[in-house]
Amino acid sequence: MRRFDPADIGQAATLLRSGDVLAYPTEAVFGLGCDPHDHAAFEKIFALKRRPPEQGVLLIAASFAQIADWIDAPADAIARASATWPGPHTWIFPRSARVPAWLAGAHDGIALRVTAHAPAAALCSAFGGPIVSTSANRHGEPPARNADEAARIFGEELDGLLDGPTGGLARPTPIADALSGAIIRA
Repeated sequence: MRRFDPADIGQAATLLRSGDVLAYPTEAVFGLGCDPHDHAAFEKIFALKRRPPEQGVLLIAASFAQIADWIDAPADAIARASATWPGPHTWIFPRSARVPAWLAGAHDGIALRVTAHAPAAALCSAFGGPIVSTSANRHGEPPARNADEAARIFGEELDGLLDGPTGGLARPTPIADALSGAIIRA
């Protein structure tokens, strides 16, 4: 496993572009990420997690511009989400034709977050677009809260690890439906 510090963010983004899986800090926990267009990398994440692929994943981005063409939603839904972004809020939108079916799993929509967490936003900026974000854990187990825990869970199965602090939230970000505003996960 290659370990990167925040000064190596460009190298971590290169690892993602090469089809590898990276653990990285998010607002509350460490996440596992990959290029959302790379089906083999996506399958690698689910193999690491031992998680059924029909559950789908969310994408994080550094700006709304990075995800604008991933959604097909009315202006009021976009405004609802944009009022909380960048920030620790995940919204489920109707997905555009651009979204690969495997990202959504058995769901009709796509979960998206424009993060304000500096390390995650810098990674998305260096990557040049949104990246997959799912908690760094084996299915059903607690997520890693720091780099050492992520390394302990996955060891050499993991391609890379971006060290850095999480955003300090006690729980993963809330998830809401962008069309209705209904809370899915508080």
